[in-house]
Amino acid sequence: MDATIADTPAGHAPPARLLPGPALRALSARSDARGAAQLAFHLLLLLAGGAWVSLAGPWTLLPAMLALGVAQAALFAPLHETMHQTAFASRRANAVVGWLCGCPSLYNWHFYQVFHLAHHRHTQDPARDPELLSPVPDTTRAYLWRVLAVPYWQTRLRVIRDCWRGDLAAYPYIPARAAPKVIRSVRAMTVFDLALAGGAGLLFGWWAPVCLWIVPQLLGQPALRLYLLTEHTLCSQDANGLTNTRTMLTNALLRRLMWNMPYHTEHHLYPSIPFHRLPDAHAALRDRLAHVERGYVRWHAGFLRHLRGGA
Repeated sequence: MDATIADTPAGHAPPARLLPGPALRALSARSDARGAAQLAFHLLLLLAGGAWVSLAGPWTLLPAMLALGVAQAALFAPLHETMHQTAFASRRANAVVGWLCGCPSLYNWHFYQVFHLAHHRHTQDPARDPELLSPVPDTTRAYLWRVLAVPYWQTRLRVIRDCWRGDLAAYPYIPARAAPKVIRSVRAMTVFDLALAGGAGLLFGWWAPVCLWIVPQLLGQPALRLYLLTEHTLCSQDANGLTNTRTMLTNALLRRLMWNMPYHTEHHLYPSIPFHRLPDAHAALRDRLAHVERGYVRWHAGFLRHLRGGA
């Protein structure tokens, strides 16, 4: 399946004349060179994290695995960007890079295509947005459960199990015509991950898959859960793209690591705009956005106050 957000229904289209046609066309130009440079930066972080883990001593192993895990979990950003076919001008490059980026976190690219297309079509619709299948935390305990990524891993393992069973009936957003390709892709991802982990274990010992993949993933995914929780939580549950999504203002390093995904309202309004032009889109749209928050720590502190009844 080669889903694109160009199919988004008119009911979820951005309000008219936010961006003139010529400006939108200019902002929507895709670039293999910009995508390759961004991917190289991300791969450099992964290599540096892997080298740190390999050379770490007893007192530095845990922070090294955490750093590597954060870089691995952040591969969700190119997974997302390639799903929109905006990381590169080449569709093949988007597909290959996206599929590989999902493998460390057990998040299959073809499954995510269908899931995320449904999210864009039905953003914040409680009945049809698949992101809302996991309820927004309404207690501090539920918040911690979400942040620890337990529901995330349960879902990923459930999808793998169902694809090996060949039964995707539990995922109503996957149309019947897409199911065979999703099933094949998830099965291939499972074999690929197990072969890579097994090969690393045979060549370097048990520590390699454990310390370079399994533990970093367990440590890094909570950071991504904290990041993703800000995108739509406490925003309007309607089709208004100016109010149902939040943009986060943060430091340049985090924006770079996450492929400018913190400019999330701009992305939802105009999914055709590639990651490297989202800052320009923000400059043009900021005065119209309902939810612009400065800093992730500040947002989470406010959300925890809300959960405790202090907001």
